[in-house]
Amino acid sequence: MEKKIAALVTCYFQHNYGSQLQAFATQKLFDTLGVANETIRIDGLKPEINRRKYKYFLSKIFDINTVKDKWATVKKVLATKRNHEYAEHLSERYKMFDNYAIKEFHLSQTYNSFAELTNAATEYNMFVVGSDQLWLPSNISADYYTLNFVPDAVPKMALATSFGVSELPKKQAGMARMFLPRIEYCSVREQSGQKLVKDLTGRDVPVVCDPTILFNADEWSKDIDKEPFTDGNYLFCYFLGNNPIQREFVKQVKKITGYKIVQLQHCDEFIASDENFPDEAPYNVGPKEFIRLIRDASYVFTDSFHCSVFSMLYGKKFFTFRRYTSDGTVSTNGRIYSLLSLVDLKNRLLVGNEEAKPLLEENIDYNKVHAKLADLRQFTKNFVCQSLDKENIKYDKN
Repeated sequence: MEKKIAALVTCYFQHNYGSQLQAFATQKLFDTLGVANETIRIDGLKPEINRRKYKYFLSKIFDINTVKDKWATVKKVLATKRNHEYAEHLSERYKMFDNYAIKEFHLSQTYNSFAELTNAATEYNMFVVGSDQLWLPSNISADYYTLNFVPDAVPKMALATSFGVSELPKKQAGMARMFLPRIEYCSVREQSGQKLVKDLTGRDVPVVCDPTILFNADEWSKDIDKEPFTDGNYLFCYFLGNNPIQREFVKQVKKITGYKIVQLQHCDEFIASDENFPDEAPYNVGPKEFIRLIRDASYVFTDSFHCSVFSMLYGKKFFTFRRYTSDGTVSTNGRIYSLLSLVDLKNRLLVGNEEAKPLLEENIDYNKVHAKLADLRQFTKNFVCQSLDKENIKYDKN
């Protein structure tokens, strides 16, 4: 095997817009730097990873927060069994994700076990894990994104990796104390993650930006169709949580503007009440189409981190809603707080019971927002380049 510069360990395969786009952005960063790379193909490792995850969830079967969180997935599966049309729609969406993964990523050979990957690890010059919520408790238990399979002699980098939660259970906290010190070049995506690493290891690590922020709107637009996905003015909705009050807020805006509602439905769970909510509900939407829908929207409404990111990159009028009602251990509110705080847009974070009209009149100073994003972008690139320098890995410095 020809020696590679970077092995990227990402969730490129997930049927999730943010997951695939951040994985693509990580690859795009190394491509832009002129660093040869490939993304580790996960197919052969999935059985082992899934066994470890199942064991974790079985240990949490009496934890009400975890059960509630996973019930959404169960409902989605049950809905496909009962509703043939929904099953077909979901299949169409999943094909868009799968085609994107095949076409857009430089994938490695298939490794059929962790032992096989460990044996091949020395043939890479660096392993890079990130970004996204790869250090969720279930993922720590799966022991893939921890990079524990990588020998000590091979340099390791965590790029904007997220814990997804503000607190780890005792067992996973113990595992984190072991794997975090092995990652020579460690960065996190959120301030809450920075605090976790400090509390667990005593180590100060930088907060860097999500890889999707590393490229501006013009750079993202090079990869996508210029034509609008749908005609006319519209309110784009991408909600992962089931919070009816947030849909009511959008209805207020529809009444004020007269614009149609376009929604990506049932992304994390099947939400029956959403069936009659939008005017359009397309399913032939992969990551590229997702960006187009944000780019050409009149307003964007979301409880998603990455939808908020692309709304800012494209200078949209957007509103981000709290997906979780509390900041408990399964809550992922933290990453949205962190993002909006970094660009001084905490006022865009809503519950849903607000009056829409005065909020529509508030403008966003995108000169300031984009300047802050440019600073974050440069800080993150500096972190990566300095890490490469320390390992004498050559890259394009122009």
